[in-house]
Amino acid sequence: MRSLRLARNFSTTEQERLVYEGWILYDTGNRQEAISRAEKSISIQRSFEAFFLKAYALADTILDPESSSYVIQLLEEALKCPSDGLRKGQALNNLASIYVDCGKLEPAETCYKNALDIKHTRAHQGLARVYHMKNQRQAAYDEMSQLIEKAQYKASAYEKRSEYSDREMAQSDLNMATQLDPLRTYPYRYRAAVLMDDQKEAEAVEELTRAIAFKPDLQMLHLRAAFYESIGDLSSALQDCEAALCLDPTHMDTLDLYQRAHGRAAEQVKVSISGS
Repeated sequence: MRSLRLARNFSTTEQERLVYEGWILYDTGNRQEAISRAEKSISIQRSFEAFFLKAYALADTILDPESSSYVIQLLEEALKCPSDGLRKGQALNNLASIYVDCGKLEPAETCYKNALDIKHTRAHQGLARVYHMKNQRQAAYDEMSQLIEKAQYKASAYEKRSEYSDREMAQSDLNMATQLDPLRTYPYRYRAAVLMDDQKEAEAVEELTRAIAFKPDLQMLHLRAAFYESIGDLSSALQDCEAALCLDPTHMDTLDLYQRAHGRAAEQVKVSISGS
C-alpha cells in the first residue's frame, strides 16, 4: 500500500495517477470506485494498466457468462497495449483462467502457452490443469515437472503434481513437499487418508496429530474427530469436535459429527449401566 501511494504521488500523468488510485481503492475494498478510476484513465489514454485494473476488479466477483465475456474483452484489450513481459504474462494467465472457468479449454491452452513463451512460469500449473481436464494426465504431470525444475519454491509444485500422479508417486511427491516445507498441511491429510484406507487407524491419527501440533485448524480437527469416531474413540472425537467448534460454532459437518458421537457415547453409558 505504501509503495502504491508513493507511485501515485510521483505519477507524471493523470492517467497513470488514476490507475494507482484505482489499485489503492481496490486494496481497501472499494471495488466500484477502483473500476471508475480505471474507466477515467482509459478515457484519457488506453493503456495496459488501466484495462488490467478494470478487468481484475470486475473478475473479483462471482462471474456470470456475460460478465466473464466482458472481462475477457478487457484483458484482450490490455494485451493489445504496450507493457512488460511480467505484466503481460499475468494478464495471459488470468485470461486463461477465465477461459477454463467458462469451459473453453482450447483458447485457455493457447493463452497459457503464450504466457510461457514470455517466461511466465506460473502458467505451467494452469496448463497442467487444462491437460488434466482434457484427460491428458501424463501431459499434466510433465507440465508440473517442468514447473518443479524452474520454481524457486518447489514444495507447492510437488504438492500440486501429486494430483496428477498414481498413489505411489503421489506419496513420494507429498513426502518431498513435507521435506521442503514441513508446515504445509495437505500432505499430512493425504497420507492420513491413505493410512485409513489401509486400515492403519493409529498411524492415520498420528499423521494428523503431527499437523495439528503446528496448525490446529478447523478441517484438521474435524478430520481427526471423524477418524476417532470411526475407530470408536468417542471421547477423543468429542474433544476434537469441541475444539473445532471453538473455531467455528456454525460448522455443520462438525455439529453433525458431534451430535452423532455424543449420541453414541450416551448409548454406551446406558448399555454399561444396564449391564452392571
